[in-house]
Amino acid sequence: MNHLANKTVYVAGHRGMVGSAVLRKLELLGVEKLLVRKSSELDLRNQTATNDFFQSEKPEIVIFAAARVGGIHANSTKPADFIYDNLSMAVNSIHAAYQSGCQRFLFLGSTCIYPGQAPQPMPESCLLTSPLEQTNEAYAIAKIAGLKMCQHYREQYGVLFHSTMPTNLYGPGDNYHPENSHVMPGLIRRFHEAKEAGAAEVVLWGSGKPRREFLHVDDLAEAVIHLVQSDDPPNLVNVGTGRDISIQELAEIVAEVVGYQGKLINDLTKPDGTLLKRTDISLIRRLGWSPQIGLREGIKQTFACYLEELQTNVVRER
Repeated sequence: MNHLANKTVYVAGHRGMVGSAVLRKLELLGVEKLLVRKSSELDLRNQTATNDFFQSEKPEIVIFAAARVGGIHANSTKPADFIYDNLSMAVNSIHAAYQSGCQRFLFLGSTCIYPGQAPQPMPESCLLTSPLEQTNEAYAIAKIAGLKMCQHYREQYGVLFHSTMPTNLYGPGDNYHPENSHVMPGLIRRFHEAKEAGAAEVVLWGSGKPRREFLHVDDLAEAVIHLVQSDDPPNLVNVGTGRDISIQELAEIVAEVVGYQGKLINDLTKPDGTLLKRTDISLIRRLGWSPQIGLREGIKQTFACYLEELQTNVVRER
């Protein structure tokens, strides 16, 4: 905790699922000098505004969770938006942080940066060894640029800029947009609405055969805090559970947790994406972190949060 207690920490993207989880953790740890800005207050795509913010506030530590995110549908239909928004935010923020004298910058990406045909489980060393998965190429390229920028600034300037790549995340504050959400919140919303409507069946995209790994966002927040207190972190480290589950199995668990008892129908005209994605987390385990929240436990907690958000009309849909 000595690394953070008296530091000015800027959490970029604090209203998103990841940023809000990190912020909650920092507050629990008693970090008092916390900097946050809404996107309406600071547009990180704007280079001048970003430079002015960093020069004025001079954060000592940056945890960069700002991103435009979405599922297969969003990535496939708006690739230009995904590459422009994510690339400009990363480039502007990393360079402005360096120029303002920032001591440490932790850049958060995603394991979608790895090749579509990456070895399983995916080690950090497989980055850029073969083509990316086409359905999220735009987002992945932006995130690869950000992590490589951190790596090269560290090499050239000696600043402690480094990156972490979490696997598929879920938890409080997720995006429940009916078309642009990721698989976990999408399933929670659809099964809950189907239950409320008494629907006889729910249609799932694809075959249900792809296998994915899911990490609760509170576990990621613990990993982030662990990494920003490490004296010599790796340039890039995976954060995940090291365990995967088929989308079909996941849907069945979510339906059970939500209490939906109708049929699950697979729409085979929809894309599956990569058939297998699981991260190699041996490196971060060696650094002293491991996940603590089981999948079923995490889904129950997330569904309870979703119900609370519905009651208070604060469900996030973007």
